[in-house]
Amino acid sequence: MGIATYGMNAVDWEQRLDLDRLRTERLARLRAELDRSSLGAVLAFDFPNIRYMTATHIGTWANDKLIRFALLVRGAEPIIWDFGSAARHHQLYNPWLGHAALESPDAVHGPHHGADAQAGGARAGISTLRGAFHPQAGIAEDVASKIKIELDRHGLLGEPLGVDVIELPILAALQRAGIQVVDGQQVFLEARRIKTKDEIGLLTQAASMVDAAYDRLYEFLRPGVRENETVGLVSKVLYDMGSEFVEGVNAISGERCSPHPHVYSDRFIRPGDPAFFDILHSHMGYRTCYYRTFAVGSASPAQRDAYKICREYIDQAIALVKPGATTADIVSVWPTAQEFGFAGEEAAFGLQYGHGVGLSIWEKPIFSRLVSLEHPETLEEGMVFALETYWPAKDGWSAARIEEEIVVTADGCEVITKFPAEDLLVAGRPYFTTGGMLPTTRESQSHLNTPTVPGGQA
Repeated sequence: MGIATYGMNAVDWEQRLDLDRLRTERLARLRAELDRSSLGAVLAFDFPNIRYMTATHIGTWANDKLIRFALLVRGAEPIIWDFGSAARHHQLYNPWLGHAALESPDAVHGPHHGADAQAGGARAGISTLRGAFHPQAGIAEDVASKIKIELDRHGLLGEPLGVDVIELPILAALQRAGIQVVDGQQVFLEARRIKTKDEIGLLTQAASMVDAAYDRLYEFLRPGVRENETVGLVSKVLYDMGSEFVEGVNAISGERCSPHPHVYSDRFIRPGDPAFFDILHSHMGYRTCYYRTFAVGSASPAQRDAYKICREYIDQAIALVKPGATTADIVSVWPTAQEFGFAGEEAAFGLQYGHGVGLSIWEKPIFSRLVSLEHPETLEEGMVFALETYWPAKDGWSAARIEEEIVVTADGCEVITKFPAEDLLVAGRPYFTTGGMLPTTRESQSHLNTPTVPGGQA
């Protein structure tokens, strides 16, 4: 039996995903990585890390603002300092944060210097609003003071503090407070590298929503549709199904396909255009990264051949996925940058590519000839990642792009992106001539399909 998907409601007659277990197992994995490290605590400003640690969320409007922060100290419970009334909301509705500061039975030390136990793990606090607060307002110093009190409370003030991402005023304030700040992102990413059963379930559910979005997009594509309209359609379909956040829809068509610009436009789609899409959204925090390519009305032989090559490269990679294989094994079957028209791997980065998928789009492991041959990572059961390939057509302007999301299983892998992609799909209405249906493989310029004209097809 493959990885299951369920209805999105809670019911009493079927065991579905267990969100209490999700929260417990994520925090346990983070604790274990912290214990394996040389750090006394980890401090998170990066929203996916905050969610992984505390199971809190205040909306996607705040994703780029670095306004909230969370701390996990060895042997203690997590603390989240959140934006204004959000902290009060957590106190009311997030019982897993209702602990007192020293309730953990594994606490390393009691209060130092007569400090009092504070209220639970959800507290009001704010960072510098990316510098919008006046530098003399003391906000950075207040953040540092909050962190110092907790480290001192647990006897860990002299130990390194791992931080994921940080604003320079906060870094300087922490250092002035006598705290040694080091890279903590690796602790978070190592914890998140292997997914729990419930994480895999949520990732699969997120992918199933994109399956449906592609079905609607296939029906919608036709000449005269603009790229931005497809973005709107996909976004509406996903939000109507309950998506938490449509991070992006990369809609690329026609001559914009090569080189890949990584951004949609208001271009009109025309007969015979290739069009590829990457749909990135979040279901309960868990993301998708999921490309598909279509031909609109018809595909040229060059487009068809490019798609076939693109498919062969991704199939060869998927065939190698199993526990014990490495990222180097996977990228070894992919072409070098020079083989598809780029000067080097940095210039071609992201085209023959793979990356972990979880609470953020790009997690461990990373697959790229830029790094993986010399720094391979071993694949393990429970990893979830996307593999994506790209191939420019010999016509010089069109291209193919395919991406599959993959779960590493005990004896191989399972692909959780199910919208058909083994062959190039032709979208749009069929056209009929006096001789029957117009071929779906043809040049977009009609005179090139007339055998009596020089240069036309025989």
